[in-house]
Amino acid sequence: MVDLSAFDPNDVCNPENGLFGLPFNSVEDAKVVVLPVPWEATVTYGSGTARSIDPILKASLQIDLFDPDFGDTWKKGFYMAEPNKKILTKSDYLRKEAELFVDYICHGEEVGKNNFMCKSIREINEGGVYLNKWVYEQAIDLLGRGKLVGLLGGDHSTSLGFIKALSETNNNFAVLQIDAHCDLRKAYEGFTYSHASVMYNVLNEIPQVSKLVQLGVREFCEEEWNFLQQNQERVYTFYDKKVKERMYEGATWAAITEEIIAQLPERIYISFDVDGLDPKLCPNTGLPVQGGFEAEQIMYLIKKIVATGRKVIGFDLVELGSNNNIIDATVGARLLWNLCNWLCLSNQ
Repeated sequence: MVDLSAFDPNDVCNPENGLFGLPFNSVEDAKVVVLPVPWEATVTYGSGTARSIDPILKASLQIDLFDPDFGDTWKKGFYMAEPNKKILTKSDYLRKEAELFVDYICHGEEVGKNNFMCKSIREINEGGVYLNKWVYEQAIDLLGRGKLVGLLGGDHSTSLGFIKALSETNNNFAVLQIDAHCDLRKAYEGFTYSHASVMYNVLNEIPQVSKLVQLGVREFCEEEWNFLQQNQERVYTFYDKKVKERMYEGATWAAITEEIIAQLPERIYISFDVDGLDPKLCPNTGLPVQGGFEAEQIMYLIKKIVATGRKVIGFDLVELGSNNNIIDATVGARLLWNLCNWLCLSNQ
């Protein structure tokens, strides 16, 4: 157990400490463990999310620990392990392969006629399987040690292995997805485990996920629209445009929040793609889309979810940009702080 008697949460942060400047320096010390996954092999447009973890860690040292909603929850311990360099190296290699492959197919070329491209798509898909297995194994280990776990990406494909791990001990839970995109494309660009296919794969491979509730969606293709129409009992989407129109006409966010919560069962996994927010908050996310939420709206929603007694069983925070942008890093760190606290509070 960590001795906190000499730690002053009001003092200047010690850079030798860990996440949020807290003096928890091992998995054993902490109740909440953040699993960093530096992976972006299949990102579609802007890159950099695989290297967002270190800037977020540095920005987390600037966060004031006092919040009346959270009290001294941090004393239970928040810790983040070192990002795995092998995962980052593999992501970098496959990212280059994916760029060449996408450029090839965009020009209408047939993959089967090019041996190099056949090799590339095979390696990228095998890489997705490898990543899912690695995340699953890391998460199973942490959960088995009694830890509450959050995942920090990386792109959105990193979430699948973690959700599979949670499904080992949780039946009938929902994924609450904050996202500008549906991520319901089947094997987008030929990549089985594309970041744009993660929720399709969750629904297809994890029957324990009884409900997918999506917020902030404002970009989707006809394939995804048809999928949503055919799966209305399992997927409920609060489209950004419809939510905004209702608010322009007088509906309150509090009332809409109640409708969102009514769609959720007792156990919830939060999948937070930052492009679900207004892009002014995270301008370097991979594919920013005009519209979206303020961060405070999502934190209000999570606060109300926890107040109902529903249990948050885990979360991911993904698609944060890097590019040495202070705004992305500080917003990401503050979101991570809130998510760690609400995860801890909902499991007391």
